[in-house]
Amino acid sequence: MATTEQTYLRTALEQRRTRLHHLLHSQAADIALSKLLQDVDAALVRLDLGTFGICETCHDSIEKDRLLADPLARFCLDHLTTAEQRALERDLTLAANIQRALLPKRDFAPVGWDVHYHYQPAGMVSGDYCDIFETSGGLLFMLGDVSGKGVAASMLMSHLHATFRSLAEAGLPLERMVEDASRIFCESTLAGQYATLVVGRATRDGAVEFVSAGHLPVLHLHPQGATPKESTGVPLGMFSDARFPVHRLTLADGDTLFLYTDGLTECRNSAGAEYGLHRIRALAAQHAAALPANLIAKCLDDLRVFGEGSKPTDDLTLLAVRRASRPVA
Repeated sequence: MATTEQTYLRTALEQRRTRLHHLLHSQAADIALSKLLQDVDAALVRLDLGTFGICETCHDSIEKDRLLADPLARFCLDHLTTAEQRALERDLTLAANIQRALLPKRDFAPVGWDVHYHYQPAGMVSGDYCDIFETSGGLLFMLGDVSGKGVAASMLMSHLHATFRSLAEAGLPLERMVEDASRIFCESTLAGQYATLVVGRATRDGAVEFVSAGHLPVLHLHPQGATPKESTGVPLGMFSDARFPVHRLTLADGDTLFLYTDGLTECRNSAGAEYGLHRIRALAAQHAAALPANLIAKCLDDLRVFGEGSKPTDDLTLLAVRRASRPVA
């Protein structure tokens, strides 16, 4: 485990110990608090001895995301008791349900736009982030990928969701919104934790502005093909004072913006070849006129053929935002 993560966990454990000492001197104190204090003290001793994060049964490393979520963990997943395994399964199911409740409604139909997304965690929970909703300033859409895997990444995804939902109500310019979110993310997470992210705003006249914080190229689909729009800044949360330049363009009727996470581009087939940016750009250009739901279906079909039906190893999220064609008078 990296030194920065150990420092973070030590600080968290010391804060918990201080809080427990305070509670033990209150009228609400009971034997359970004494046991918790003993567990915290034991974890701090393991940090001092260099055995923190090592399974006490097999002496292998405990999963990092579990330690970040529970610094008192002493066993890896393979050596949990039956009761602990069931409790973990319940927690993961609850986390997965919470994540799905944060996703946009499937029947969301903003005026002037056709939107569709596909969200597919590799496990029970995901570090991918997808949101789209209307504000007084226009349609906001977001898609990103939090560093790491499992529960820790899913918690950061939920953190991003709450941050942007709150900032959206302030009516900030897009670059200011992303800068504020990046600073909040940077100040409330571990060093080395970050998120690649696209944040965009679209108005009914087809004007679109978006920031791409270290994310994969956004594809602008139009009758001539698919034009990639590269990232405009570093990943969110990497530097507290980072700036994020804005892409601006106007979508004609029927034009689409297609966003995706690396669960698409980094998918590998049995020969070890990556799906890659070139293939997705070519496929998107071939179906540039398709409605968002059809575009995403074509992409998933092609990915399935490429991967030969193998089980995904990374979270996959796709989002298509299309300017609706106006009816002919």
